[in-house]
Amino acid sequence: MTRPLKNTWSSVQAVEASFADFDVRPEIVQALADAGITHPFPIQAMTLPVALSGHDIIGQAKTGTGKTLGFGVPLLHRVVAPGEEGYDQMPHAGKPQALVVVPTRELAVQVAGDLATASSRRKVRVLQVYGGRAYEPQVSALATGVDVVVGTPGRMIDLLKQKHLDLSHVQVVVLDEADEMLDLGFLPDVETLLSSTPASRHTMLFSATMPGAVVAMARRYMTQPTHIRAADPEDDSKTVKNIKQVAYRAHALDKVEMLARILQARGRGLTIVFARTKRTAAKVADDLVERGFAAGALHGDLGQGAREQALRAFRHGKVDVLVATDVAARGIDVEAVTHVINYQCPEDEKTYLHRTGRTGRAGAKGTAVTFVDWDDIPRWGLIDKALELGIPAPIESYSSSPHVYEDLDIPEGTKGRLPKSQQTREGLDAEKLEDLGETGKRGGGRPAGGSHSDQIRGNGRGDARRGSDQRSGGSAPRRTEEPPARTHAPAAERPADETGEAREGARRRRGGRGRGRGEGGTENVTGNATSPSEAPSNGPSTEQGTEGGSTGRSRSRSRRRTRSGQAAEGGGAPQASATEA
Repeated sequence: MTRPLKNTWSSVQAVEASFADFDVRPEIVQALADAGITHPFPIQAMTLPVALSGHDIIGQAKTGTGKTLGFGVPLLHRVVAPGEEGYDQMPHAGKPQALVVVPTRELAVQVAGDLATASSRRKVRVLQVYGGRAYEPQVSALATGVDVVVGTPGRMIDLLKQKHLDLSHVQVVVLDEADEMLDLGFLPDVETLLSSTPASRHTMLFSATMPGAVVAMARRYMTQPTHIRAADPEDDSKTVKNIKQVAYRAHALDKVEMLARILQARGRGLTIVFARTKRTAAKVADDLVERGFAAGALHGDLGQGAREQALRAFRHGKVDVLVATDVAARGIDVEAVTHVINYQCPEDEKTYLHRTGRTGRAGAKGTAVTFVDWDDIPRWGLIDKALELGIPAPIESYSSSPHVYEDLDIPEGTKGRLPKSQQTREGLDAEKLEDLGETGKRGGGRPAGGSHSDQIRGNGRGDARRGSDQRSGGSAPRRTEEPPARTHAPAAERPADETGEAREGARRRRGGRGRGRGEGGTENVTGNATSPSEAPSNGPSTEQGTEGGSTGRSRSRSRRRTRSGQAAEGGGAPQASATEA
C-alpha cells in the first residue's frame, strides 16, 4: 500500500528553502556549501522531510533532477562516523551501516563521489564495490571497517557469499535506478541483498520510471512507502523542457560526416555520442580521432581501467567527445554536457530518456540529436508517440543539408574534419591508465599506435593475420614453390606430408599472401637453371632421386639459398643433374 504525497510540489516551490532549513547535520550542510550547493532541487526538497523522519520512500523524477542527494543526505545523516558521539559504543563498529545498490559501475563511481563530497567534513568511510576491479583491496577495506557501501549487485553477492560483506547491521538501504536493474536482470540479486539486511531497515527506492515488477518488489520489501513524484508545474512534458529535441533521417554512409560537422556547432561543449553496439562505438571513436577530434570510447569490451580512464579524460576536458553504448546512459553526471547525439536510434522511449538525460542537467540547457535509419522509422514512431516529441517523420537529411546547419547553428563552410587550429585538447592518451588489478576482462586502454576497433577484434591486426594464416592451412613463411620435376616423382619417393603439399597448392591457387604468390614467379626465373621444357618427362631423374632422399623442408631451404641466382653449398648438384637431363 502506498501513501501518495499530494500537492507537495506547490508547498515546496512556494518557499525558497535551503539545506540549512532542514534538520540535517551541520557538517553535511557546510560540505555541500563548500561545493557550491546550497538549495535543494524539487525531488530533494520533497524527499528530505519524509526520509529524515524514517519513512520508506519511492522517489520518482525525471533523470538529471538530483535524485542522488535526495537519498544521499538522509543516508549520511543517519550514519555515525568514527570519532563522532556514539560510535565507540556501537557493538558493530566498522560494519556497513548503509548500502546503496546501483545497476552500473559508472553510476557506482558517481554516487560514491557525491556521497564523499557531502561527507567531506566528516570521517565517513565510503567503499565502492563493483566488478572489473581486484577483490583484494575491497576485501581489505571491508576488514578494516567501512560505513557506507556503494556498488553493483554482482560483486556484492560474491563478497556476501564469501562472508566478507556483513549486511546484518545495515540501517539504510537505497536502490537507485531500480528500473534499469530490472532491465539488466538484477532484481533476484537485489532481493537476495535485501533479505540479508535487518527487517527494521530504512529503505529508499529511486527511479525515473516505475515498471510493475519494481512496484511489486517495493511492496514486498518496504513498509508503507511514501510515493513521491517530483514534477515541475511549468513542465508537463515527458522529457526535460531544457533539452532541445532534434531528429534527422540519416543515411548510414553519411552519418560520420554529418556527426563531424555537428560537432563543430557554435557553443558546443562536452558531447556524448550514443551507439547501439560496442563495435559501432569503437569505430565511430576511431573515425572521429582520425578527423582531428579529441574522442574516447566507453563500452563493455573495455577493461575497467580503460572505462574509468575515458570517463576521467571526459570529466577533465582532455577529450570533449565520448562515444558510448548504453552502459553509460546511467551514471554519467558530468557538468557542461551540451549535446547528446544518438548515432543509432534507441531501442525504446526509456532508453531515449536516459540517453538524452545526460544533458540539460541541474537546470542547464542542452541539445539532443537523433539519427534515424530508414529501417528504424517504425521504432522511432513508437518513441515519438510515447514521449510526444512531435517529430513522427524525421526529415531526410545529409551532411550538406542547409536545415541541419540552421537547426544546430553550424558555421557555413564547415567540413567533416576539425581544422588544425581548433585541435587544442590533449586527447585520451594524456589521461593516465590506472592498473586496477582487473578481473575477467582483456586489455586496458587503447594500445600505443592502435585503435578502439583493434581492441574489439582481440589483439589487433596481428591476430587477424594469424587467423587468416590458420584458415589457409599454415603460416606464411612455410609457403614454398615446388619444382616442376616434383610432380613426376613416384609415390614412394614423395615426402610423407602429402596433405601439407595439397594445402600449399591450394594456397597458391587462392593467391595467398607471403611467398606463395609473389615469390613463386621469381623462383621460376632465378631458382631453376632450365625452362620447363628441359625438365625430364619420363622416370625419375638424378634430381628426383636426390630429392627423394630428403624432406620438403630441406628442399625449401636449398631453394631459398639459390633464389638470388648464386648456388649454395650442397645445392648445385641437383641443378646440374636437371640440366644434364
